[in-house]
Amino acid sequence: MEREALIVRIYHFYKEGFRGMRLGRTLWWIILIKLFVMFFILRLFFFPDFLGRLDNDRERGDYVSNELIRRAINP
Repeated sequence: MEREALIVRIYHFYKEGFRGMRLGRTLWWIILIKLFVMFFILRLFFFPDFLGRLDNDRERGDYVSNELIRRAINP
C-alpha cells in the first residue's frame, strides 16, 4: 500500500510540474521526435534484419556462429 502511495505521489509531482512548463513541453516533444527518428527510422536503413530472412533456428545459429568466428579472426 505504501508503494502505491509513493508511485501516485511521484506521478502527481511530475504531472503538476509539466503542467506549468511551456519551454519544457516543447523540449520534451523535440526529444521524443529525435528518439523516434533514432530508433525507428534509422534502424530501417542502417540495421537490416539478416536473421529474419533465414528460415529456421539452425540457419540462424549457423549464421551467428560464422559471423562471430569471422570477426574474431579478422577484427
